[in-house]
Amino acid sequence: MLARLLEEHPGMTAWLCFSCRDGAHNSEGEDIGGCAEALRDCSQITAVGVNCTAPEHLPELLARMREHTAQPLVAYPNSGQRYDAEAKRWLGQTPHVSTVQAGQWIAAGARLVGGCCRTTPEDIRALSRAFG
Repeated sequence: MLARLLEEHPGMTAWLCFSCRDGAHNSEGEDIGGCAEALRDCSQITAVGVNCTAPEHLPELLARMREHTAQPLVAYPNSGQRYDAEAKRWLGQTPHVSTVQAGQWIAAGARLVGGCCRTTPEDIRALSRAFG
């Protein structure tokens, strides 16, 4: 487990985030609630959350995580587009993370909110203005 590597560096802390395939599972297919529970007692893990995941999955993922941990939750979704590795291009909606979506993540327990793939500096500025 990655959290155990921190034990080799007792003065360090970290956030640990999961990329997820849907509203209940990380990309490996593991239950996200179980993932949060496994990290609950790791004193060097200061926050847990979701990274590089479609924004529509975050409210459910964060709610499932909140059931299993009191650690602060992190929400760093991608823009909602999907990368087609064969065609080497992004597919789907115009990239944009909305403050409405971010409000849902905060309501679900996120305390650290940002963005990942295809989110823009303007997206982050809008989040900062709305919630900063």
